[in-house]
Amino acid sequence: MPALRRTLGLLAIPALALTTALPAATAAHAAPAGPAPSASSATIRPDAAAAGWLARQLVDGDHFESVFNGTAYPDQGLTIDAVLAFAASRSSDEAAAKATAWLARPEIISGYLGDGTTEAYAGATAKLLLAAEVRGANPAAFGGVDLPARLRSLQTTEGRFSDRSQWGDYSNAFGQSLALIALHRTPGDAPTAAVDYLAGSQCADGGFPVSFGQATCTSDPDATALAVQAFAATGRAAKATAGLGWLTSHQNADGGFAASGATASNANTTGLATQTLLAGGRFGAGLKGWSRLVKLQQGCTADPAVRGAVAYDATGFNAGNGARATAQAVLGLGGTPLATLSAAGARPDAPTLACPAPAAH
Repeated sequence: MPALRRTLGLLAIPALALTTALPAATAAHAAPAGPAPSASSATIRPDAAAAGWLARQLVDGDHFESVFNGTAYPDQGLTIDAVLAFAASRSSDEAAAKATAWLARPEIISGYLGDGTTEAYAGATAKLLLAAEVRGANPAAFGGVDLPARLRSLQTTEGRFSDRSQWGDYSNAFGQSLALIALHRTPGDAPTAAVDYLAGSQCADGGFPVSFGQATCTSDPDATALAVQAFAATGRAAKATAGLGWLTSHQNADGGFAASGATASNANTTGLATQTLLAGGRFGAGLKGWSRLVKLQQGCTADPAVRGAVAYDATGFNAGNGARATAQAVLGLGGTPLATLSAAGARPDAPTLACPAPAAH
């Protein structure tokens, strides 16, 4: 069971009735974002439509599950992805509040983070800390856990945030980057040694690998995107710029990004890369990624049950990976970096894609 729980955690770290304006995040660089559109708006932004669909997929209205060998297990990682997506879209706040309350339940926390003594996971702790911050909760007393203190206790002398478990150390660049972003939002800021450790993992080509200490440094688009956001937050401009350069040079012709070792664009990697590019001022590449995500979104010609969702790739919508793909795509459709993401001011309802009524026969 612990090994399976760890697997679930690692899975989680994006003619519709849409506006044709630039992504909201792009405009936000010129002026502060205004209130989210009302439910009566004639158009629904792509990110809000996607988040609305995602909110309606929550099990019991407050969490996600993953099924292995016919058995459903709580998926805290995917639930956090959804919470971040709701904030990124500035919508579905009622669903986000319910999901956050579910995440704060003691048995849910211990099942995801470990007991904090013999078993504690750095990446999961960083991700939950970020979610608490985004929701405006008290991270020092989230479900009875002091998340910043727990995360800091997992930092090694060399600066790496490592797992403490009999099941092994699953920590990697994803967790390290999330830890820097989340701790940067705390009064103590991100530890310099931890920033240095991630900086030291950069490959010669400017990208970043998923796993530390490999014989061959192989850059990964998802790891690079997260690392760039971590360095932008912590003031390492040169590292962030090099990572942005690597991302733009590995963008597919269709505007999307492929997972490491693959060639076809997917919504998960494209969502994270697009968020990073828009936040980093690479608007040309960022808008290409944004457009790719919109093309993967299910519109009015799709089954009503999936309208607003984002397909993983060009092969079409797949219910097995639709929630995860949509949650991560929303990050790119929204464009706000994780370091400043906030649920404040989000509209409470889960928007529904507005489609014309079928013609009468």
